[in-house]
Amino acid sequence: MTEPLLIERADAVVTLTLNRPEAMNALNVPLKEALRDALAMLETDRSCRAVVLAGAGRAFCTGQDLREHVETLRTNRADPLSTVRAHYNPIAARLGNLPKPVVAAVRGTAAGAGASLAFLADFRVGGPGTSFLMAFAKVGLAADTGASWSLPRLVGHAKAVELLMLAEPVPAAEADRLGLLTKLVDDDEDVLPAAQELAARLAAGPTVAYGAIKRQLSVGDAGTLSEALAAEAQAQSICGATEDHRSTTDAFVNKQRPVFVGR
Repeated sequence: MTEPLLIERADAVVTLTLNRPEAMNALNVPLKEALRDALAMLETDRSCRAVVLAGAGRAFCTGQDLREHVETLRTNRADPLSTVRAHYNPIAARLGNLPKPVVAAVRGTAAGAGASLAFLADFRVGGPGTSFLMAFAKVGLAADTGASWSLPRLVGHAKAVELLMLAEPVPAAEADRLGLLTKLVDDDEDVLPAAQELAARLAAGPTVAYGAIKRQLSVGDAGTLSEALAAEAQAQSICGATEDHRSTTDAFVNKQRPVFVGR
């Protein structure tokens, strides 16, 4: 049986590939559980300093597997969306809070929860065939997998309302203009290599500081100035005690090239 999630390592970069190409990487229970568990493992894996999230085949991820969901609707009328609490919320929390950079290689369609996964990454690389579709309203649902949190931060409140309620596709050029993409490459075949190249660059950087920056921004985006200042003080206290800070400060003073070890 084919593994629903492929995990590949190249030095300090771990690539997670959603591996249901015959279903455009639609999310069924085995894939959701595998992704949830892999993210939990990577949280504390010090050998991993950056993560790439990709999809096998011609799509990134088309969201919930509706064939599976139809069966759930028939058999679990009491709570047909229990998968949100059991799977999507834990995946979103782990992905959004992962204390190391995440790069989404968005080749092809990212729809519904698939788009939500991409929006929780720190960087998104796409190609001419990339498109996003907040498809939830098309099947009578509200947003999930963190989209109500991530999307307004990327495009603003008014545009988030438009994308979620009108549920129209956003092609690559428009996604780039809106800021949904960090980088738009010229060829779809270059999406994954470009994402892995960016991840390798990040993996060679100050991993602890990157995690602290992510935590700071989660407070600063919605918190008060006082809360942001407190978060900054805490982050600098942690970062200031790292080997990376001490060694690279010495390197800077001595006009040497800094080398980050991630701790």
